[in-house]
Amino acid sequence: MPNRPTPTDEPRYPTSRDVGDFVRAVSHVRSRIAAAAERVGRSPDEVRLLPVSKTVPEDRVRLAVRAGCHELGENKVQEAARKRQALADLDVRWSVIGHLQTNKAREVAAWASELQALDRLRVAEALDRRLAAAGRTLDVYVQVNTSAEDSKFGMPPDELPAFLAALPAYPHLRVRGLMTLAVLSDDHARVRECFALLRTLRDRARDADPDLIGPGELSMGMSGDYEIAVEEGATCVRVGQAIFGARAVPDSVFWPEADRADR
Repeated sequence: MPNRPTPTDEPRYPTSRDVGDFVRAVSHVRSRIAAAAERVGRSPDEVRLLPVSKTVPEDRVRLAVRAGCHELGENKVQEAARKRQALADLDVRWSVIGHLQTNKAREVAAWASELQALDRLRVAEALDRRLAAAGRTLDVYVQVNTSAEDSKFGMPPDELPAFLAALPAYPHLRVRGLMTLAVLSDDHARVRECFALLRTLRDRARDADPDLIGPGELSMGMSGDYEIAVEEGATCVRVGQAIFGARAVPDSVFWPEADRADR
């Protein structure tokens, strides 16, 4: 099993304050992605880096875009919509990566590039209806709770086959693959188990009916664990603090502990 580098050997999440800082931070993350991929015989080109700008002020998001971050992830639809309007002059694709309520489906259907947290058929139905009216399709990832924690959103693994089988009824949703949040723990073996389980679920879905899982992408891994995720097959890592810097307050100040898509 590949060894996990120790991130505490270097400063943890320094704040990026200018374009140069962002360029260096993104380069550093990409180099670690590349190293993790090479440890398991993968190409770094197989891994998409999604910077997560939640709670980051718009002026610093502008700097990140100038540094080359043209795709950004946000947990909250309201925050994403506000930033999208404020940064409308920039070339940015917005990904919604947090839990979605049905009453926010209209906004997501209007402008989001993807939703990485689909876990209920009610949301699928609401999105499909809104997308049909807008004449759009939307890429979606199905969120699975691989850690079995009550504090996390996502469906239990045993419900995934039936959920995937139901999604073709919503033709404006394009299933790209699966998403998960690993357990928040310093026990790397427990973290790895979460990612390995998602990969196994993807592989089983492919064997059962490959048309239901799309390209079978795996969105997993965040600032504290993305290297493990890459070693376990991640095709998208959602990285916030390692690019933008440590947040001044914990996530619980902004939203419930369960509603996390990046640490």
